[in-house]
Amino acid sequence: MSETAAVPSAPLRARAEIDLGALRANVRALRARARGAAVMAVVKSDAYGHGAVPCARAALAAGASWLGTATPEEALALRAAGLPGRILCWLWVPGGPWRQAIEADIDVSVSGMWALREVTAAAREAGRTARVQLKADTGLGRGGCQPGEDWAGLVAAALRAEAEGLIRVTGLWSHLACADEPGHPSVAAQLARFREMTAFAERQGVRPEVRHLANSPATLTLPETHFDLVRTGIAVYGVSPSPELGAPADFGLRPVMTLSASLALVKRVPGGHGVSYGHHYVTPGETTLGLVPVGYADGIPRHASGSGPVLVDGKWRTVAGRVAMDQFVVDLAGDEPPVGAEAVLFGPGDRGEPTAEDWAQACGTIAYEIVTRIGTRVPRVYVNGEEAG
Repeated sequence: MSETAAVPSAPLRARAEIDLGALRANVRALRARARGAAVMAVVKSDAYGHGAVPCARAALAAGASWLGTATPEEALALRAAGLPGRILCWLWVPGGPWRQAIEADIDVSVSGMWALREVTAAAREAGRTARVQLKADTGLGRGGCQPGEDWAGLVAAALRAEAEGLIRVTGLWSHLACADEPGHPSVAAQLARFREMTAFAERQGVRPEVRHLANSPATLTLPETHFDLVRTGIAVYGVSPSPELGAPADFGLRPVMTLSASLALVKRVPGGHGVSYGHHYVTPGETTLGLVPVGYADGIPRHASGSGPVLVDGKWRTVAGRVAMDQFVVDLAGDEPPVGAEAVLFGPGDRGEPTAEDWAQACGTIAYEIVTRIGTRVPRVYVNGEEAG
């Protein structure tokens, strides 16, 4: 089934165009980088704002072997939409939908004894073997089991549950803290710790299908971290995980989302005219202003006030004054494009438009946040939803 939505005959207030052809090409580029390791396409947070189900389908079509989500609800939604294959979800709280995940053949991550107790109880109730991956904290300090006695205890308990037929330990994994910072000493330290912890588990009798450590930046630049599977998130969507590592094109990637809006008003104003709340921008002379009908309710960062770049009528403009809930203004410097003209906030950069990284730099954040925060008031329009031919 095609994921391509028809382009509307009339301009939308705003739209996020999602190029599924670019996403498929990105997955293929990441498979080449993985050098034999399987590729997981992470589609958490609605595929980083791009739309989980269409992006998951495109990623699988391009050869991704696994899908990854943070929450079990995200994973269950993929199954409800008919997505096949292996799905791992890793962010659990007590009382989570363990049984539903087991019955949906979802691999669940376990970082501590409480979670192992809950998943084994759910497996007993369901009368099915749960697929469980044990997560090690090798130095990130978030989820994962601490090395030493905690890890030894978790491994032993998991093996006992496996012997009862309640679980199958399908994976051992961890997450890197600083893979996006070239040369950071924590990378080598975490890699060594991961090898130690997986070797211990295997000596005790764990036989994982996959061991995985690499995220997007490690997939792109640290082949020694690839093991059996790489977890690619932001890179799937053609965004570089760090400008220090390189631009998307340096890795054969292309940004998938283009965010645009239709100008709602163009008007001439005199010099000394205050613009938007607080009058933090005052026109330096007679000029024209363009009203862009998106704001922080749509995910446009308020921190972009006075700095966010927008392409209008072939020229870069800058957000004039504060970003409001539903709209912001650009100073058109006397130009008078027609009402309804396209304002491109970010895209691949092919037409000279800003990129998500340009917005991140303007706001003092990372490009992950720029694409992920685009809200549900902005419709996603999918293009290139099927392979040519």
